[in-house]
Amino acid sequence: MAERNPLTYELKNGWKEMSPEIREDAMAFCGDYIRFLNDAKTERESVTVMVSMLQSAGFVDFNTYIAGNKSVKPGDKIYWVNREKALIAAVVGNQDPTLGMNMVGAHIDAPRLDFKPNPLCDDGGFVMAKTHYYGGIKKYQWVAVPLAIHGVILRKDGTKFNIRIGENPGDPVFYISDLLPHLAGDQMGNTASKVVSGEQLKVVLGSIPGTETEEDGEKRSLKENLLTLLHEQYGLSESDFLRGEIEVVPAFQAGDVGLDRSLVGGYGQDDRVCSYTGLRALLDLEGVPSKTAVCYLSDKEEIGSVGNTGARANWLENFVLELCHAWNPSYEMVALRRSLSNTCFLSADVTAAFDPCYPEVYEKGNSAFAGCGVAIAKYTGSRGKSGASDASAELVASVTDIFDGEQIPWQIAELGKVDAGGGGTIAQFMTDIGMDVLDCGVPVISMHSPYEVTSKADVYWTYRAYRAFMQG
Repeated sequence: MAERNPLTYELKNGWKEMSPEIREDAMAFCGDYIRFLNDAKTERESVTVMVSMLQSAGFVDFNTYIAGNKSVKPGDKIYWVNREKALIAAVVGNQDPTLGMNMVGAHIDAPRLDFKPNPLCDDGGFVMAKTHYYGGIKKYQWVAVPLAIHGVILRKDGTKFNIRIGENPGDPVFYISDLLPHLAGDQMGNTASKVVSGEQLKVVLGSIPGTETEEDGEKRSLKENLLTLLHEQYGLSESDFLRGEIEVVPAFQAGDVGLDRSLVGGYGQDDRVCSYTGLRALLDLEGVPSKTAVCYLSDKEEIGSVGNTGARANWLENFVLELCHAWNPSYEMVALRRSLSNTCFLSADVTAAFDPCYPEVYEKGNSAFAGCGVAIAKYTGSRGKSGASDASAELVASVTDIFDGEQIPWQIAELGKVDAGGGGTIAQFMTDIGMDVLDCGVPVISMHSPYEVTSKADVYWTYRAYRAFMQG
């Protein structure tokens, strides 16, 4: 690999920095990543898949340590699940955790449509499910595309029913209608945010009319007919929907993009690309790290990191406190504060890759480019750095020195022009509890769309960057 010129900031091409062996490794890594995207389209599914990966690598549920009042020692591999929607995994290092940890944190939720609490309706010959969109989406992107239904329902008998329809060969898919251009004169005159309204995002579930019942000769409604089908095939009733969490996601599969297969296309890469690379980095650490290495994966980032599975919750603090106690039972709350204030945290979230089709919203000299390596954002937020975490010069220097030492191509980035918009990450909530935080992740094209695109070079180099950081 070519050395970085110390006198200038030079953008390097991540592909050119690869030997043939590394390129082969990168392609294989991204093949695994694509399979993960297809298996983990919701936060619950992400946790399930990741726990399986962790257990296969010898990680043990941290609850067994807590319940048994068991001490941790260097080299122990542990994980902790929060309500099936968030996850922490760690490799215990040689140093006392109060001296700080090396932590990579991402989120595993993604923009989507959620069923309303009472979703079912029939109108115009269709049975439909009413939805409420989750996160920042362009609503018009979700119409006239194949959709899948994922989720969980707790039946009244106490059993849990996991839903995943529209992903396997032979499965039906679902659909939200769009207005034909012949009648769309008024619609086309609307601004993009009003072309499709939130209330129009109704998912078509079926259309076979009801038949007369043998009991009383009365004709079932469309809705009653569908409910009968749901009960016969899945044992569900309408009241069960009120007790469930049901998400609507794109049905198409993630895969290679481009004749050279250099790109990954798929749903939910914000932020499962950083979640996956962060977890793989932890799994692939060599030996026992000096400092405890942690991968923290939260929920609810797309709606403000709220709730007891989001980054604003005290769950991460609880983990650090329990870890310090398991290292030394005499440690009390002061150990938690010392550990947090000494911890270095990479906020592993995506940023916008420069899009040559829309150059007017980017400032090229401060943009991330697809294929040029892991992207560092000194600060996020919008306009006047509102909602930002602004990393110190010392932290930026420390992290980039690690990357340079491992010859990992990196680039500096802002999310668009100053007055064009912007966005935040979980970084600000980590600084609130005393950590040193730097945003660091993969550049993405078409972020928050049903089909996002990343460069395989960036995915791989981000994995290598996180691994080098955790290794210490």
